[in-house]
Amino acid sequence: MRKKNPPLLWKLFSYGLVVLVLLTYVKRSEEQFKRLGGANAKESSNDRIPCVVVKVYDGDTFKCRLKSGEEVKVRLIGVDTPESRKNRKAYRDARRSGMDIEEIIEMGRKASRFTKKLIPPGTTVYLETDVQLHDRYGRLLAYVYLPDGRMLNEVLLEEGYATVYTVPPNVKYAERFRKLQRKAMELGKGLWAE
Repeated sequence: MRKKNPPLLWKLFSYGLVVLVLLTYVKRSEEQFKRLGGANAKESSNDRIPCVVVKVYDGDTFKCRLKSGEEVKVRLIGVDTPESRKNRKAYRDARRSGMDIEEIIEMGRKASRFTKKLIPPGTTVYLETDVQLHDRYGRLLAYVYLPDGRMLNEVLLEEGYATVYTVPPNVKYAERFRKLQRKAMELGKGLWAE
């Protein structure tokens, strides 16, 4: 029996539905950006959102307070630091790398201390978002700028305390990040000295 093609009207309806879903997603992302302070972020360069650090969890995750008073958990885009405590990811990284779990935890603690020195509680940082605003855990994904204008994500790579972790669609600085990691590896900086 020959399969029938769907009628043209059904195809048009399906395409229209897809377009509607995409437009809704874009509109929702814009609304979330405005809620985070993006509408008032013009005070800082490139629509960066000011945020005061409340707590640093580890080398690539911290909590900060927006102008609205809302506290958000932020995950750095494009970088990954070793785990600073035993959890599933630490064990997975140990199996994958062949390293001892304790070595990974110690490296994670060094990365965490490095980040805590750069952004202690009370520091105002500036957040730049990319295509995707949140990860599957609800954390705000951001490129984070220090008060002196340097990007924290880049500093971690440059000093050897993080590795490149590219997750599309957030790839704005991926090539820059890869170059910084290669250089840190060549120079034996941070964790690459281990």
